[in-house]
Amino acid sequence: MKQLACLLCAGVAGLMSPAHAQFDAKRLWVNAGFYSAHFDTDQGLRNANPGLGFEYRLDDTWSATAGRFINSNNANSSYVGAYYQPWTFAGVKLGVVAGAFNGYPNAFNGGWFPAVLPVATLESGHWGLNIAAVPPMKDRLYGAVSFQLKFRLQD
Repeated sequence: MKQLACLLCAGVAGLMSPAHAQFDAKRLWVNAGFYSAHFDTDQGLRNANPGLGFEYRLDDTWSATAGRFINSNNANSSYVGAYYQPWTFAGVKLGVVAGAFNGYPNAFNGGWFPAVLPVATLESGHWGLNIAAVPPMKDRLYGAVSFQLKFRLQD
């Protein structure tokens, strides 16, 4: 799993290299963790998942993302990944986010694991919202609809 995380980090770094484009602050979003509406409400899970993350829009379809947050099991988690959103419907970007997470005690002993999640994104001016569906993984990870508020410093 460490190789997967390193590969994803290298890929994201490569996509953001000067060979592809110059840094544009208007493409950078700061993410404030997540709010997770869990399907199993009787498990004593934490719905508010504060954290700090960054998302950089590479073009109209691709974004790179990474961050850290307190997960629903009240443990620290990190993530790295890429959004692929080739469709737009009524101003909402639709696609998937693929990457890797860690820090879930029942999933791979807290180590890194891959994930591909369907995602919808609304962006307007300085504010945006990512909405992802997190499927349950038996007793390893509880499913939820996850909301991630984001802020762009420059419009």
